[in-house]
Amino acid sequence: MALPENRIYLASRSPRRRELLKQIGVDFATLLLREAKPRLADVDETSKPDEAPEVYTSRIARTKAGTGWMQLMQRKLPQFPVLAADTIVVLKEHVFGKPESNAHAQEMLRILSGQTHQVLTTVAVAAQNGVHIRTSASTVRFRHISEREIQLYLASDEAHDKAGSYAIQGIAAVFIAEISGSYSGVMGLPLFETAQLLEESGIKIFPRA
Repeated sequence: MALPENRIYLASRSPRRRELLKQIGVDFATLLLREAKPRLADVDETSKPDEAPEVYTSRIARTKAGTGWMQLMQRKLPQFPVLAADTIVVLKEHVFGKPESNAHAQEMLRILSGQTHQVLTTVAVAAQNGVHIRTSASTVRFRHISEREIQLYLASDEAHDKAGSYAIQGIAAVFIAEISGSYSGVMGLPLFETAQLLEESGIKIFPRA
């Protein structure tokens, strides 16, 4: 049964995730978790020794959603479901998160050039019945990327704040020879899995239809 107010909180700063939620007609408010200095981040995204990529991304997404739900309780906000997500790029069990600098992004793109990698995005929804997750796994094959192309791409500033230093919906689409899986999952919010979780939490998809 749908909640009286068909609304959620999005615990993410990502404009791509906002766009994707709007695409399926989900009404949301942004619930920002603290990410950086001068104070400690609300969620420590450091990986654990020998932690498998899917275990890592599931743990981070679950923790983000759970932390957001606790903030609702502490701030006495309306108890709408909290949605969070985590996206990583994986090549031969090596996890590529967001680049820390242009040099780091350059290194990532050089490694991914001409290779087939996996993109994992875990979606988590926290509500009164607990935290539930779904993980989307997609395979992406890059063509060879020349050093000149890498430099031009970095100059666009598109690599900033992107797992693996690229955005499938942007200029980097020209690097992608093949994709198998979820396009929206590679963007950062797999809509199939997201819709399933939200409907299980009483949120109607396409409420205006």
